[in-house]
Amino acid sequence: MQNNSSSAERIREKKKLFLAREQKITKAALELLLEEGIDRVTVSKIASQSEIGKGTVYKHFLTKNEILIRIVLDYERTITKSLTLGIERAESGDSGAAAKAYFQSRLENPRRDRLMQQLEARLIDSGEVIAQIEELHRLRRSNEDSLAGLMTELIGRGVLEDVPAHFHYLACWALAQGAVELYSNRTWDYRADTAELMEFITNIGVTMGNRGQYRSSNSEDIKSAK
Repeated sequence: MQNNSSSAERIREKKKLFLAREQKITKAALELLLEEGIDRVTVSKIASQSEIGKGTVYKHFLTKNEILIRIVLDYERTITKSLTLGIERAESGDSGAAAKAYFQSRLENPRRDRLMQQLEARLIDSGEVIAQIEELHRLRRSNEDSLAGLMTELIGRGVLEDVPAHFHYLACWALAQGAVELYSNRTWDYRADTAELMEFITNIGVTMGNRGQYRSSNSEDIKSAK
């Protein structure tokens, strides 16, 4: 019995070390990607940055693209975790909590968010890591389903404008997307108050779509589209 216990403990410790190395590899890769860009980062550079042998890196990830998709998935899971907590708070009465969680997740580091979009586009075009791309899309569809349910509830409670539920969460996506592009635009990159600007945009996003803000001559047509 003691031998079995010791063996199980060794397996757990080995798994823990394996996961720790993976995190170290992806962390190093992300740092390099932000510093140098996608094309200049190689597996050799990632191995050097993480202080892990190149051969060991390949034991965890067969290709550079497998490292990249792990970074994208980890980022999406972080957004999902924050969004899930925001939805729970919104269902408990804080109606703007989900929107706030979403904006804060993406705008906390707009440069990183833009990198994730670039990585995703590159990976889709590569035709590789198809299973992981499908996992990414399943994660987003699950989030969309949760948001649709929340938006429908808030519309029913009279908190949000009575338009199709997806109008609300797609408007949030559009505003966050615009903020990320603004952050990256060289026309405006001289400004020193960028963090305050991102906070201002987040606050706008929290109340965007609240009942009483929207008026349209074709509102009945919009309602019929739901």
